[in-house]
Amino acid sequence: MQSIELKGALRSEIGKKGAKHVRRNALTPCNLYGVGGNVNFTVIEKDLKNILYTPNAYIIDLNIDEKREQAVIREIQFHPVTDQVLHIDFFRVSEDVPVIIEIPVKLTGSSEGVKQGGKLTLTSRKLKVSAFLKDLPDTLDIDISTLGLGKTIMVGELDFPNVTILNPKSNVVCAVKMTRAARGAAAAAALAAQQAGKKKK
Repeated sequence: MQSIELKGALRSEIGKKGAKHVRRNALTPCNLYGVGGNVNFTVIEKDLKNILYTPNAYIIDLNIDEKREQAVIREIQFHPVTDQVLHIDFFRVSEDVPVIIEIPVKLTGSSEGVKQGGKLTLTSRKLKVSAFLKDLPDTLDIDISTLGLGKTIMVGELDFPNVTILNPKSNVVCAVKMTRAARGAAAAAALAAQQAGKKKK
C-alpha cells in the first residue's frame, strides 16, 4: 500500500482552550494512540489536503519532532458548518499486527449489462478490510466483465489474497440497473424472437 509522510510537532496545550489556540494558528490538533502509548501533537492544516481530500488510502508515515511512527487515520472530526478539520485520531500500526483500514474499490473490465444499455452504479466506493501491512493493496480491483443487466456484486462474492473484508456479506458493491432504453431493447428483442418463431411455423 502507498504511504505518505506527515510532519507534526508535540503539543503541550491539552483541552478545549488549548485546541482553539492551536487552530487559530492554522494547526490541527491530533492524537496518536495504540501500543506504545498516546501522543498529542499538531500538524499544519494545509498539509492534510493531500491525505484527506483524495480517493486514495494511505499508511501515514508520521514524523513527530523527528520521531517516526506508522499509523492509519481512525477518526476525523469536522466543524458542522465550515467543514474545518477540528481533530484527527491516528492509530499506530506495525508489521506484525493486522491493520484495519478502508480501501477504495476499483472496477475493471466492460460490463455485459452496460453494453446492453444498463446503467452501472458503484454503491460501495470503499470497503473496510483487515490485513497485514505487507498484504494491503492500493485498491480492491473487481472485474465486472460478466456483470449482466439487473445483476449485482455483493461483498460475500469477493475474495482477495490475505485480505479479510469486514463489511457485511450482503452489502451490494456495484450493480447494473435496467434503464428505459434497456427495457425497450429487451422487449424489442423478445418481440423479434417471437415473430421469427411464428414465421418458422
